[in-house]
Amino acid sequence: MTPHAWLLLGLYLLVLLALVKPLGIYIADVMAGRPILALRLGGPVESVIYRLCGVRKDEEMGWLHYALAILLFNGLGALIVYALQRLQLWLPLNPQQLANVNSDSAFNTAISFATNTNWQGYAGESTMSYLTQMLALTVQNFLSAATGIVVVIALIRGFARHTAKSVGNAWVDLTRITLYVLLPLSLLFAVFLISQGVIQNVAAYQNVMTLENTPQTLAMGPVASQEAIKMIGTNGGGFFNANSAHPFENPTPLSNFFQMLSIFLIPGALCCTFGRMVGDIRQGWAVLAAMIILFVVMAVAAITFEQQGNPLFTTANVDQIASASQAGGNMEGKETRFGIADSGLFATITTAASCGAVIAMHDSFTPLGGMIPLVLMQLGEVVFGGVGSGLYGMLVFAIMAIFIAGLMIGRTPEYLGKKIEAFEMKMVSIAILVTPLLVLAGTAIAVMSADGRAGILNPGPHGFSEVLYAFSSAANNNGSAFAGLSANTPFYNVMLAVAMWFGRFAVMVPVLAMAGSLAAKKRIAASAGTMPTHGPLFVVLLLGTVLLVGLLNYVPALALGPVIEHLLLRAGH
Repeated sequence: MTPHAWLLLGLYLLVLLALVKPLGIYIADVMAGRPILALRLGGPVESVIYRLCGVRKDEEMGWLHYALAILLFNGLGALIVYALQRLQLWLPLNPQQLANVNSDSAFNTAISFATNTNWQGYAGESTMSYLTQMLALTVQNFLSAATGIVVVIALIRGFARHTAKSVGNAWVDLTRITLYVLLPLSLLFAVFLISQGVIQNVAAYQNVMTLENTPQTLAMGPVASQEAIKMIGTNGGGFFNANSAHPFENPTPLSNFFQMLSIFLIPGALCCTFGRMVGDIRQGWAVLAAMIILFVVMAVAAITFEQQGNPLFTTANVDQIASASQAGGNMEGKETRFGIADSGLFATITTAASCGAVIAMHDSFTPLGGMIPLVLMQLGEVVFGGVGSGLYGMLVFAIMAIFIAGLMIGRTPEYLGKKIEAFEMKMVSIAILVTPLLVLAGTAIAVMSADGRAGILNPGPHGFSEVLYAFSSAANNNGSAFAGLSANTPFYNVMLAVAMWFGRFAVMVPVLAMAGSLAAKKRIAASAGTMPTHGPLFVVLLLGTVLLVGLLNYVPALALGPVIEHLLLRAGH
């Protein structure tokens, strides 16, 4: 790593850690309904929303009622997004008269944005009208992000409450997290992005002459408003096909730094929210420490692999390959405004979180450099992860770690004063195993079927990596792509939509079931045999569980893709 890379990583972590605690405390106060200034100012608006929707804010829900509300809310959202795409030609705010989106692409996009995945098999500026971008995609960015946050809040309440039959009110939680957290942060960030040069308008596309005296069409649109929630909500769906590599989405190094910061902001803050709500802030710091350790290791690895470069680019003599290196590192597929260090760090952040925004072509990374984003997704995106989903994924691993520790000493496992019993472990097993099943089964079907192989543009292990990456991204609700796969086909649109839906909600429902079970349990006082879950030993145990349980499912698939590609590269092929 170069001095610039170390300085960038250090500054990033310093600013992030300075922000997560105050935001985490604020989120805890909002979700607890404490009489803070924001709730006093927004109270009348909140009350109007409840009256219009027929919500009784004092009525709480059991976990099953809560889960059904979440499924209904997101199912209706997906239907609306689908309808807007299929009707956009006849709707307003379509100055370019863009055609209606075809059925399989609209289906994929609707599921994608409802699940916080934001996988995009289309070019935004040539496919989606302004109305679709604003009313369908941007709105869903808020709602899918809110969904992830309220589910982890329900799980935290399960730990914090005892002998309770409810985990909260889904409609109240969704309203408060949107009104008091996501909207204010996005408004502030959108104004900052506009100050950096991100466009925000509803003008028709502009026809200009380039310096070479050739005509070019510049796409316009309400970009800053979508870009802000795209990052803060770890959504990742770009207004433009080039995503955050496009200068209208990400114009300057400063905007790039704050976009990276915004991705981890709420996931990091929720760790502090967790500690505050369970009454022991150290619990949140322990989980955050595990996330930071894994993130730093992965970021250093990704940047190092890219700065070493590709030896095949520097010599035509195969005999010299072992000692050669790409001068300056691997700049292929990277935006020259940002360079290797920023691109490697951004790729690590966006796949550690379930964001999926990109400033570089991951398909052009070195084999091991490209393996880092792949591994981060396959871990379940618990290294900060998506807003809400990252923390509840890490807490699932924490329960697994406590269970393993209990087995080793012959004691009933306990976490935060709650016994971990058979029901919780069944739900943990489902939550951990569902995504590997979707990824590996989907990849196997794709490489064995003619329709799946038709989309592969690169032969050999790299083509396999492209398919594996696509299903890893979809099932873990990331949304980024290697981009060497022609995935906008009926086969991939349907297959990836199925992976996205079940990768989201087949994890959420078991998590909510655990929340209900834990909330109903009595709190057990700590004793001499209780394992502390706020110290270094627990952090190490948690890290080991994440790596062993989360990654071992994928080792054979990784060996067939990036690992063998790296070995072939070193051999001169």
